[in-house]
Amino acid sequence: MKIICIGRNYIDHAKELNNPVPSEPLFFLKPDSAILPKRNPFYIPNFTNIVHYEVELIIKICKLGKNINENFANTYYNEIGLGIDFTARDLQDKCKEKGHPWEIAKAFDQSAVVSANFIDKKNLNLNNINFSLKKNGEIVQQGNSSNMLFNFDEIIAHVSKFMTLKIGDLIFTGTPAGVGKVNIGDELIGYLEDEQAFKTKIK
Repeated sequence: MKIICIGRNYIDHAKELNNPVPSEPLFFLKPDSAILPKRNPFYIPNFTNIVHYEVELIIKICKLGKNINENFANTYYNEIGLGIDFTARDLQDKCKEKGHPWEIAKAFDQSAVVSANFIDKKNLNLNNINFSLKKNGEIVQQGNSSNMLFNFDEIIAHVSKFMTLKIGDLIFTGTPAGVGKVNIGDELIGYLEDEQAFKTKIK
């Protein structure tokens, strides 16, 4: 399986990092080794001084597809989850300055939190999904799928032009504004609608 991450899919997040707003989905990859094992804490790597949390809705692909028509994209996923795309922001800034790829800042081991449970899309209004992230008990990020520049079906259709989507692939669909630094001792709790989706300790 692979992890596909959509960047700058919320205008407010693009603006908070002074990034241009994309005209089509911008995506990058994380390897499967990026998944943080369930119930494990996230250890801040020694190669970065600034790790940011980015909470995101996740699509789980349920069937094989290539060059998927947007009108049929909704048949390629049944469940929605929640996760964190941890980002070594200092490394990413250096990569962007030099025009280099972002992998060292985004694809490092255990940089992807994935909720233990996914919700059947039949139980959600896909155009109005609320999600949030609490850091040490305080809400730091709040988002709604209605504010995505590119919706789930548009993302699937676009990504599948370039690579085959396989059963079990995960698509992180972008983060809203409010990203920030994590420190040792922090606790991050993600909520999908009103349900707790994950809890992660920072060490």
